[in-house]
Amino acid sequence: MTKKQNERWKKMLDTIAACERIEVAKLAEMMGVSKVTLRKDLDQLQEKGIIRHEKGYVSPGSGDDINNRLSYHYETKWKIARAALELVKDGEAVMIESGSCCAILAEELASNRRDVRIITNSAFIAAYIRRLPQAKIVLLGGDYQNESQVMVGPIARACAQGFSVDKLFIGTDGFSEDQGFTGNDHLRSETVRDMAKQAERVIILTESEKFSKRGLVPLLPFNNISMVITDEAIPAEKERLFGERQIALLKVAL
Repeated sequence: MTKKQNERWKKMLDTIAACERIEVAKLAEMMGVSKVTLRKDLDQLQEKGIIRHEKGYVSPGSGDDINNRLSYHYETKWKIARAALELVKDGEAVMIESGSCCAILAEELASNRRDVRIITNSAFIAAYIRRLPQAKIVLLGGDYQNESQVMVGPIARACAQGFSVDKLFIGTDGFSEDQGFTGNDHLRSETVRDMAKQAERVIILTESEKFSKRGLVPLLPFNNISMVITDEAIPAEKERLFGERQIALLKVAL
């Protein structure tokens, strides 16, 4: 993807998310591009499952799954992923769990790094980057969760135990000052903890709005987290908390 196309996609996805449903002709006018150029972009985004394009209209991906979440605040998520990209070198093997920021990171790694092996329990991520020529994916086995498109359970744990990496990148559903990062699914959270045991460093990729939400189950306690990458809107009290816990914090501009 060229830099110009990437900038166009970021603006386009934020526009679609804000409008929820918009005519293709109006979107082309707002983007300042021809309908031909726009349709090519829309075809690629629809193939990735990020948007729906039908009968002259465009809307975000359907449902509450990762396809839909990718279209919201895409530019912020892309900036977080780009910051995480700088932590990975050519030839490295990394673990990546599911999540919209994590999916974009996987795409950036497959596009901008050489010989990086991505070990993931996310079938979505494997499919999301499968066409990129430099993509090297190890998909962990396990019980398949249809909505989140991830592998969980004892088989996923056994598969993860076969690897040892320096970095595990994960997302989060929420945050609690007493419990740390939280999730909304027990089995997914358990699999994250299993994967964390195989990594020297665990790095959270999340938008700042997640710090105002609280998931249903504990994900990882503070002492398991090495770094948090988020945007500059993170509440000051949360930022101070990470400082007290000696967790590195990297903020990207909005």
